[in-house]
Amino acid sequence: MENFDKIKQQLKENTILLYMKGSPKLPNCGFSSQASQALMACGEKFAYIDILLNPDIRAELPIYAQWPTFPQLWVEGELIGGCDIILEMFQKGELQLIIKKAASRRDTEKAS
Repeated sequence: MENFDKIKQQLKENTILLYMKGSPKLPNCGFSSQASQALMACGEKFAYIDILLNPDIRAELPIYAQWPTFPQLWVEGELIGGCDIILEMFQKGELQLIIKKAASRRDTEKAS
Protein backbone atom coordinates (compact mmCIF):
# COMPACT_ATOMS: atom_id res chain seq x y z
CA MET A 1 0.00 0.00 0.00
CA GLU A 2 1.29 3.42 -0.90
CA ASN A 3 2.14 5.56 2.12
CA PHE A 4 -0.43 8.24 1.22
CA ASP A 5 -3.08 5.52 0.89
CA LYS A 6 -2.04 4.16 4.27
CA ILE A 7 -2.37 7.64 5.81
CA LYS A 8 -5.78 8.17 4.19
CA GLN A 9 -6.93 4.80 5.54
CA GLN A 10 -5.73 5.65 9.06
CA LEU A 11 -7.58 8.97 8.94
CA LYS A 12 -10.73 7.30 7.64
CA GLU A 13 -10.68 4.61 10.33
CA ASN A 14 -9.97 6.95 13.26
CA THR A 15 -12.22 9.91 13.95
CA ILE A 16 -9.73 11.43 16.39
CA LEU A 17 -6.12 10.58 15.59
CA LEU A 18 -2.89 11.89 17.05
CA TYR A 19 0.36 11.23 15.21
CA MET A 20 2.99 11.50 17.92
CA LYS A 21 6.38 10.37 19.15
CA GLY A 22 5.73 7.54 21.59
CA SER A 23 2.35 6.84 23.16
CA PRO A 24 0.05 8.92 25.37
CA LYS A 25 1.23 6.95 28.42
CA LEU A 26 4.90 6.96 27.37
CA PRO A 27 5.53 9.96 25.11
CA ASN A 28 9.02 10.32 23.67
CA CYS A 29 9.04 14.10 23.39
CA GLY A 30 7.73 17.03 25.37
CA PHE A 31 5.49 18.30 22.58
CA SER A 32 3.85 14.91 22.13
CA SER A 33 3.41 14.68 25.89
CA GLN A 34 1.67 18.07 26.13
CA ALA A 35 -0.55 17.39 23.12
CA SER A 36 -1.66 13.97 24.34
CA GLN A 37 -2.33 15.31 27.85
CA ALA A 38 -4.58 18.04 26.45
CA LEU A 39 -6.37 15.46 24.32
CA MET A 40 -6.81 13.05 27.25
CA ALA A 41 -8.22 15.92 29.32
CA CYS A 42 -11.03 16.23 26.77
CA GLY A 43 -12.31 12.91 28.08
CA GLU A 44 -12.92 11.07 24.80
CA LYS A 45 -11.26 8.05 23.26
CA PHE A 46 -8.73 8.80 20.57
CA ALA A 47 -6.31 6.80 18.48
CA TYR A 48 -2.63 7.47 18.17
CA ILE A 49 0.16 6.36 15.90
CA ASP A 50 3.72 6.31 17.14
CA ILE A 51 5.68 7.74 14.23
CA LEU A 52 8.93 6.49 15.74
CA LEU A 53 7.71 2.94 15.06
CA ASN A 54 6.41 3.93 11.61
CA PRO A 55 9.28 5.63 9.75
CA ASP A 56 7.36 5.57 6.46
CA ILE A 57 4.52 7.57 8.01
CA ARG A 58 7.02 9.86 9.74
CA ALA A 59 8.61 10.64 6.37
CA GLU A 60 5.43 10.98 4.29
CA LEU A 61 2.87 12.59 6.62
CA PRO A 62 4.53 16.05 6.61
CA ILE A 63 4.29 16.01 2.80
CA TYR A 64 0.68 14.76 2.81
CA ALA A 65 -0.39 17.24 5.50
CA GLN A 66 1.81 20.12 4.34
CA TRP A 67 2.68 20.40 8.03
CA PRO A 68 6.35 19.75 8.91
CA THR A 69 6.27 18.87 12.61
CA PHE A 70 4.89 16.35 15.07
CA PRO A 71 2.63 15.82 16.88
CA GLN A 72 -0.26 16.26 14.46
CA LEU A 73 -3.88 16.07 15.57
CA TRP A 74 -6.45 15.04 12.98
CA VAL A 75 -10.20 15.14 13.65
CA GLU A 76 -12.64 13.69 11.13
CA GLY A 77 -9.95 13.66 8.47
CA GLU A 78 -8.94 17.30 8.95
CA LEU A 79 -5.64 18.50 10.35
CA ILE A 80 -6.20 20.54 13.48
CA GLY A 81 -2.54 21.32 14.06
CA GLY A 82 0.46 20.68 16.25
CA CYS A 83 1.26 21.11 19.91
CA ASP A 84 1.01 24.91 20.11
CA ILE A 85 -2.35 24.99 18.33
CA ILE A 86 -3.70 22.07 20.37
CA LEU A 87 -2.73 23.77 23.64
CA GLU A 88 -4.08 27.15 22.58
CA MET A 89 -7.39 25.62 21.52
CA PHE A 90 -7.56 23.63 24.77
CA GLN A 91 -6.99 26.75 26.87
CA LYS A 92 -9.79 28.55 25.01
CA GLY A 93 -12.15 25.57 25.37
CA GLU A 94 -12.31 25.09 21.60
CA LEU A 95 -10.55 21.73 21.51
CA GLN A 96 -12.99 20.20 23.98
CA LEU A 97 -15.94 21.22 21.78
CA ILE A 98 -14.39 19.83 18.59
CA ILE A 99 -13.43 16.56 20.28
CA LYS A 100 -16.83 16.10 21.98
CA LYS A 101 -18.73 16.74 18.72
CA ALA A 102 -16.51 14.38 16.72
CA ALA A 103 -16.75 11.67 19.39
CA SER A 104 -20.52 12.06 19.54
CA ARG A 105 -20.84 11.64 15.75
CA ARG A 106 -18.47 8.66 15.84
CA ASP A 107 -20.40 6.98 18.64
CA THR A 108 -23.75 7.63 16.94
CA GLU A 109 -22.47 6.05 13.70
CA LYS A 110 -21.20 2.97 15.57
CA ALA A 111 -24.53 2.55 17.34
CA SER A 112 -26.57 2.59 14.14
